[in-house]
Amino acid sequence: MSRQPLWLKSLAVVGVLFFAVPLLALVVRVPWGDLLEIISSEETLSALWLSIVASAAAVVLSVVIGIPLAVLLASAEFRGKALVRAIVLLPLVLPPVVGGAALLFALGRTGLIGEPLYDLTGLVLPFSIWGVVIAVSFVSIPFTVITVEGALRGSDKRFEVAARSLGADAWKTLRHVTLPMVSPAIYAGLTLTWARAFGEFGATVAFAGSLAGRTETLPLAIFVNLQGDRSAAIALSLLMVVVSVVVLVLMRDRWLNPR
Repeated sequence: MSRQPLWLKSLAVVGVLFFAVPLLALVVRVPWGDLLEIISSEETLSALWLSIVASAAAVVLSVVIGIPLAVLLASAEFRGKALVRAIVLLPLVLPPVVGGAALLFALGRTGLIGEPLYDLTGLVLPFSIWGVVIAVSFVSIPFTVITVEGALRGSDKRFEVAARSLGADAWKTLRHVTLPMVSPAIYAGLTLTWARAFGEFGATVAFAGSLAGRTETLPLAIFVNLQGDRSAAIALSLLMVVVSVVVLVLMRDRWLNPR
């Protein structure tokens, strides 16, 4: 362990306890005798599967639109850039339920875009799996944007200049030089996006609702059970903790030591 002042180590221990004690309290209250039955129930498996699918979709959308947004904000100069950045990153500080309400007014059946979309196609986004994906993506993709943009701003531009001088076009430079240089930030941003999407509650319940077997994700199932079957809520909470910890531990070396 590096030589650090005692007061710093003491505060770090307090910080660890701040996060560890609630998790310990959760483990102590787990109904171990009924745990297998609870987590193997049809309702639990359905909620878990929906959470996994929606959070994975959010990661895919982060690659498709989040990384390009980060590159644009880090490298391009245009009028209104500060406003664009503020709009993109707003879900980071906006209460999730407000984000869900905004999505409802925009994409709901009578919404700004949702109404003409429904008239043309008959598609209703709220209260469907598509609504879940949109809700969790709305609140989680900004984590990829802010992480990758920060890394791009701090990267060494001389490598990009060298690539251009050797004849590489903008796409080749981006693919072979720029993005590989910030790959740890990309892995970190995508992992944070997944974690945020996997645990999303407020925007999902406001936009997609909580319909068992249809739009009820694992966090929504926990909330519902807290009002009735507290043992089930504790068991589902433990399941979420285990899944999240496993993913974060497996991804840690990937983003710190990328190939």
